[in-house]
Amino acid sequence: MPPIVRVSILRCPPDRFAEMRKMMIDDEKVLRPGIESMPGLLAFYVGADETTSSLSNVSLWADLDGAKQLDRFQPMLDAGKPYVAKGATFERPIMNYVTLWQVQPVSAS
Repeated sequence: MPPIVRVSILRCPPDRFAEMRKMMIDDEKVLRPGIESMPGLLAFYVGADETTSSLSNVSLWADLDGAKQLDRFQPMLDAGKPYVAKGATFERPIMNYVTLWQVQPVSAS
């Protein structure tokens, strides 16, 4: 079975981007241990794009059940509340993509 790519996007007011970027960095301490221990996790990336005033979580999972663990991961749900209180919106539904194809670097010989 091909891996699942999970994409969660938060959009915030431009004047709050720096503050929310810092919040996202600080959230790592609380979220990392639980996410790392989830069955099926292959990779997890957190990103920020100032141009679009957005923050993202992109993760790679062995299967859809693994990806959907984040839907009920209480520390993640709790972490989202302060963003919303400060004017951010989360794109819903969260996207869980079945991989159609992938590219990996060609190894140097």
